[in-house]
Amino acid sequence: MTPHPGFIQVERDGDVATITLRREDKQNALSAHLETALLRTLSTRAVTSSRVIILTGGDKVFSAGADITELPAMTPDAIDQYYRRSGSVYEAVATLPQPTISAIAGYCLGGGLELALATDIRVADPTAVFGFPETSHGILPSSGGISRSIRMIGMGRARDLVLRGHRIDAKKAENWGLITETTEMADQLNQAMVIAQSLAMTAPFALNITKRVLDANADASHRSGLFIEQLAYSLLNNSSTT
Repeated sequence: MTPHPGFIQVERDGDVATITLRREDKQNALSAHLETALLRTLSTRAVTSSRVIILTGGDKVFSAGADITELPAMTPDAIDQYYRRSGSVYEAVATLPQPTISAIAGYCLGGGLELALATDIRVADPTAVFGFPETSHGILPSSGGISRSIRMIGMGRARDLVLRGHRIDAKKAENWGLITETTEMADQLNQAMVIAQSLAMTAPFALNITKRVLDANADASHRSGLFIEQLAYSLLNNSSTT
């Protein structure tokens, strides 16, 4: 599948790569074409050589979710193939070696919220709106939205967010722990850049190992998690390129 060249924009500011979703006429709806374009963008030199990645949808909307016009035509086999192809982009974002930051304004719904949750840090301006409307369409979040929500905000709030399909504002999202912080109006990208520039000054190998330890600890017992931390500390302490 050949992605539309206008779907993704990449800019470099020193060691920081900013990836912008550019499907404004459809509120950055996550079509298979856009997902494919994003997946391919992640492997470009501009992104792989960066130390920190910012993901944004611009000043008006992050993403209103999946392109639901594609859903009715998808058979079970087609859906399986989707997860193996363009639908793998969510896990590709989650497993990037660099720290990742979402800069969010406006709608961050459904697949858009799943994409944001796949990043390490999320900052949003007061216009941001979050939610999983999938149940109203007879489906459910299926690209990590449920599992990541449970880990971030707990089972009770995750049940409320997913089952009811309602929307919450940036203040509540921050209080729940769904996002990291709320910025001043239209300042989400500036704040993301401040965080990114700070992270870019940290040793990339240390950040990569720490990200992997954090991910491993999410599913580990206390004893296993502690052992993983200690092994990683030993690795970093004896590395000449931390």
